[in-house]
Amino acid sequence: MEREERSLRPDPLIEAYKRGLDRTLIRQSLRLSVEERLEALIELQRFADELRRAGRQLHAR
Repeated sequence: MEREERSLRPDPLIEAYKRGLDRTLIRQSLRLSVEERLEALIELQRFADELRRAGRQLHAR
């Protein structure tokens, strides 16, 4: 019984990490289909590539 009671108590470390999470973004993402999530990931990757290119151009000047 004591083991069950211990497992029901919140872990302080997990609680500390949860304070730094924006759960609204997680919920928003979970509403999307797998295809929509993949498309968002692809768009994010395109944006990151564009930022890298712009940074390289800026440093080349």
